[in-house]
Amino acid sequence: MTMRIFYPFLLLIFLSSWVSAQTLPVGLLENVEDAYRRQQLLGKDSSNSSYMIRPMFMSDRNDLALDPDSSYSLLHFRKLLYSNPKFKTQIYALPLAWQQQVNSHHPYGMNDGSMVQAKGYETQISAGIYAKIGPLSIQFRPEYVYAQNLKFQRLADAPNGVYWNTPITTYYNNIDLPDRFNNGAYSKLSLGQSSIRLNAGPVSFGFSNENLWWGPGVRNSLLMSNNASGFRHLTLNTTRPIKTYIGSFEAQIVGGRLEQSGINLLQQGGLPQAIINESTTRPYDWRYFSGMVLSYQPKWVPGLFLGFDRSFIVNRSNMGNSFSDYFPIFDAVEKKNFGENAQGQNLDELAARDQYISFFARYLLPESKAEIYFQYGRNDHAQDIRDALVEPEHTRAYIVGFRKIIPLLRADEGIQIGIELTQLEKPANNTLRATPTWYIHNLVPDGYTNKGQVLGAGIGPGSNLQTLDVSWVKGLKRIGVQFERQVNNNDLYYRFAYASADKNQYINRHWVDLSLGGNVSWNYKNFLLNGQLTYIRSLNYQYQWQGKSDGSFWDWNKQDVNNIHAKIGLVYLFN
Repeated sequence: MTMRIFYPFLLLIFLSSWVSAQTLPVGLLENVEDAYRRQQLLGKDSSNSSYMIRPMFMSDRNDLALDPDSSYSLLHFRKLLYSNPKFKTQIYALPLAWQQQVNSHHPYGMNDGSMVQAKGYETQISAGIYAKIGPLSIQFRPEYVYAQNLKFQRLADAPNGVYWNTPITTYYNNIDLPDRFNNGAYSKLSLGQSSIRLNAGPVSFGFSNENLWWGPGVRNSLLMSNNASGFRHLTLNTTRPIKTYIGSFEAQIVGGRLEQSGINLLQQGGLPQAIINESTTRPYDWRYFSGMVLSYQPKWVPGLFLGFDRSFIVNRSNMGNSFSDYFPIFDAVEKKNFGENAQGQNLDELAARDQYISFFARYLLPESKAEIYFQYGRNDHAQDIRDALVEPEHTRAYIVGFRKIIPLLRADEGIQIGIELTQLEKPANNTLRATPTWYIHNLVPDGYTNKGQVLGAGIGPGSNLQTLDVSWVKGLKRIGVQFERQVNNNDLYYRFAYASADKNQYINRHWVDLSLGGNVSWNYKNFLLNGQLTYIRSLNYQYQWQGKSDGSFWDWNKQDVNNIHAKIGLVYLFN
C-alpha cells in the first residue's frame, strides 16, 4: 500500500479555500442534531448531508433555520469575542452545557459520552473556546464529570451459584467493562470535544478527542457512537459532502489510542480468591484503533445514502511499524481466526487484532416525510462468497429503523413516530460454529472499549434492544414518550446456562429491562433545555432466579427490581 490513496485529499487541500471546522458535539442534549436531521424529512435541508458521519461541522453559511419564530441556526452555537481580518483570526466562545442524571437503583443509560454507568447522582459540565487562524482551527472544549457512584449489587455479587464463576471470569478477562467504576465518588476532567485541525475546502486533517458517530442509527450504532468517552486520534475527514459527477461523498479515516478503565474487574467482582488466582491478569497495554467510514449519495437516486465502515483494534505491544500495521483498514477483507476460533493456536501465526465491518443505508421519502435505514455488520469475515451466501447470519449484528413525521396544521410541526431494532446476540449457528461475541475478544482482552465503556452500541455485548418513540416535534422543540425492551447480554446468559448442572432453571431467567419514559426538549430565547424521566422494570435482574420447591418453572419467586432514571440538561446559546 502506498501513499497514493491520500493524493486526492492532498489535491483538495491545495485547490480549496479555507473554511470553518467548528463542530457540533455528538449527542448535545440528545435532540439538537436530530432536529437538523428531521429537516430532511420535511424537505427543508439543503446540506445534502447523510447524517451518518458525525460530528456535524458548522459552515459559515446561515442556510438552515429550525425555528421560524427565532431563526435558530448553527451560528448560534458560538459568540465572536475577537476578530482580526488582517491576520484572518477569529476567536469565539462556545456554549456552556450542563447535563445531570440520577439512577435510583442501579446504573442505566447510554450514549452519554464521558459520563459513566453509575448509581446515584451524576453531572457533566462543558464549555470552551474556538479559534480560527487562517487554515488552522483550534477547538478547546473540555468536559468535567462527577458521579456519586453509590454501591449496588454487581453481577458477581448476585447469588447465582458456583456454576457462574467460570463464565463470569471468562467474561471479565475478555472485556474492560466494569459494573462499577471503583468504590466511592468518581471525578474526571478530560479533553472532551477538543480538536486542532488544518482545514481546506471540504477536507480537514488534525488531532481530535471528539466523540464520533458512524452509521444511520438513532439509538445505537454498531462500530462508533458516543456511548464511551472520546479518545485521542488523528483524523482525515470531509467537513461537508463532496459533489462529483456520480454523486456526493463523505468520509473519515481515523487512527487513535484507546485506554483502559484501570479497574480490576475480578478483584472488584467479589469472586472466590481461588478463581481469581487461576484467572488471567490483564496487563496494562493501550490499544491502537484504526477505522474508516465512507458515505455515498448516488446522483441518480435522490434521498438514498449508502455507506460502510471498518475498524481494527490491536494491543500496542502486538503492533508492527509498517503502513499496513497502522492502517489495516486498507487491506483486503479476509478471513481471520479471531476470538474463540484462535484458542490453542500460536499467536505468531495470527493477526492478534479485533476487526469489524458493517454496511449501511438510509433512504429518505420526502413526499411521505419518512425515512428507513439499516446497518448490517460482522466481526468475523466469511471464508469465501459461498460461506457468505450460505450463512450470512454468522457473527452478524444489525440495526433496522423507520421514522415518519405526520404533519399538523402549523408549519414545521408534526407527530414523529420512530421504531428501531438492534440485535447483537449471537445467531443460532453458534452451537455448531465458534462465534465471537460482539465487542469481546480473547486476543485483545480489553475488547472494543475505551475507558471502560463500549465504543459501539450502548446496549453492550450480546444484547438486543427494541425502541418505539412517539413525539410532538417543532424545530428544536420536542415532547414525547418512549418504550424500550432491552435484553441484557444473552450471550453471557447462555454461557451460564451451559455451565449449570440444572439447565431447566434457565428457561425463564433472561435479564430483560422494560422501560417507559417521557422526554421534553425546548428552546426559549438563549436557552436549550432537555429532560427525561424513565421508569425501568428489570425482570430477573442480573439473571437472578429463585425456584419453588415444587419445581415449577413458570411460577417462581420473581427477582425483579424497579429503577428510576431522571435526566436534565441545559445549554446557553449566544446571539
